[in-house]
Amino acid sequence: MRKSSVFFIYMLVSIVLLCLIFIYSSARVDNGTGALQRKAEIAHALGLTDLCLFTEARYTRHPSMADLNTPFQDYPLSLEHFPSGSLINPPEHIRRQ
Repeated sequence: MRKSSVFFIYMLVSIVLLCLIFIYSSARVDNGTGALQRKAEIAHALGLTDLCLFTEARYTRHPSMADLNTPFQDYPLSLEHFPSGSLINPPEHIRRQ
């Protein structure tokens, strides 16, 4: 068997497996509304204020409770330490100023 035939068979099998993965994942789609509803009930029962989005820094854990200088707590021109800081917008009370 030629090397090109082996490569073609490998690519064909890989494409078929990739298609099967997409078909399987589309059949297993769950929008998570039940789990989200349970979490909302727990948060309401415990009296939690905000959802903890990330576990890295305090200004990414609770964006609505961040103060103006928290991202720059090391020094004013410091770079972002945590990747989650680039995924969320600043809180509304900071953007208004």
